[in-house]
Amino acid sequence: MKISFWGAARTVTGSKHLIELENGKKILLDCGLFQGEGKRTKSDNLFWGFEPSEIDYVLLSHAHIDHSGLLPKLVKDGFNGYIYATDATIALCKIMLLDSARIQESDLFYINKRKIEKGEPLIEPLYLEEDAMKALDLMRQLPLNNSTIIENDITVTTFDNGHILGSVAFLIETLNETNNIKLMFSGDIGRSNDAILNHPIPVSQADYIILESTYGSRIHEKQTDVEVKLLEVVNETCVKNKGKIIIPAFSIDRTQEIIYALDRLSHHGLLPSIEVYVDSPLSFKATKTMAAHKQYFNPEILEYITKDGDPFCFPNLHYVEHVSESKKINESKEPAIIISASGMAEAGRIKHHIKNNIEDPKNTILLIGYASPMSLAGRLKAGEPEVRIFGDTFKVKANVMSMENFSAHGDYIEMIDYLKLQNPKLVHKIFLVHGEHETQKIFAEKLIAKGYLNIEIPQKGETFNLN
Repeated sequence: MKISFWGAARTVTGSKHLIELENGKKILLDCGLFQGEGKRTKSDNLFWGFEPSEIDYVLLSHAHIDHSGLLPKLVKDGFNGYIYATDATIALCKIMLLDSARIQESDLFYINKRKIEKGEPLIEPLYLEEDAMKALDLMRQLPLNNSTIIENDITVTTFDNGHILGSVAFLIETLNETNNIKLMFSGDIGRSNDAILNHPIPVSQADYIILESTYGSRIHEKQTDVEVKLLEVVNETCVKNKGKIIIPAFSIDRTQEIIYALDRLSHHGLLPSIEVYVDSPLSFKATKTMAAHKQYFNPEILEYITKDGDPFCFPNLHYVEHVSESKKINESKEPAIIISASGMAEAGRIKHHIKNNIEDPKNTILLIGYASPMSLAGRLKAGEPEVRIFGDTFKVKANVMSMENFSAHGDYIEMIDYLKLQNPKLVHKIFLVHGEHETQKIFAEKLIAKGYLNIEIPQKGETFNLN
């Protein structure tokens, strides 16, 4: 068996790992879109490093665009095999991939207007809605926390890893005359105390592990502080300063988690009477999808539902679908909370909200999850005094704050705990992916201290033989 790394290699985006078996079969683990890498983003999304038509199967860990977003292009460029994922991941991809195609077209409209003015060549979208539909037709359901034989000598077992709705880790077992290898792919590992989802289920013993490392150098703050801090931001910005809170949030799970936090504040009579807008058609659809898959919910939120009814609905909460409604939000001078996608502020309506509010010191831009350093959210998080949005430069006068408590990724303690069923002496090698290189080096040292002595941090395009 060989494995090569074509995305999320010393970076947190574009998850894409290719397995080549002795029998000639090729399996792609995830097929993610690169995001927030500046000028490199376009070229990275155009270059595969392999021939899509030669891929036999795709195993999709979850629906986030940095893991699923290049599936339509894979199909467009020749892939015609099956894409395996859980029921909830397939349901989310039905809205995510179509939305990704539409956002590309919408954002390119503004970018290409500038290019027309400058006489520069126009940019074409990576794929169209019809390509996304073809990808969806190739999806096949995997059972949760169970095994599936996808070929006589290939068995895939899924383990709920609590990152987002439907997300899983994979244990891939190959059996032939010369090799019997168990390869674990962690996907993105969730929090052990996620407000909505079940805790991650550790994977049984593996020979090789592909392990995410997003927060490999950090420890998250206690979850009990979330609502207190959120209420402080609301009172300071919306009540005292009469300003707006702009929250870039991934449409799946992070948006629902912050809505749930606001719902609990409202339920206890603590939330001020201000308008809260979820300005993302995708977030509205994702929230409905989550509500239809309560088998992924933890006991705490299920108990809360028996008392409150709907954890994603409270007075003054508005789900915004139409562009005309979105524009009215920006025209309003009243205090408000605006939650919109994407989480890294790289695409969609959130860029318009930031553009329209970033130069007003009464406002707050609240960052609630990981943002790659070169993304708009990452540059704001780094404290840059000016940022470019849709080709124009804006001074950052609004208050920029971060609340890492809402992150969907486990910290290094949670990730090491996730490996508790692994005997380090039986693990031949761990490959660290989905993390910034400096963070990965720190995480590698922490893993070595726990007895995992053979750690690799692959570069993009690097290939390894597994024996």
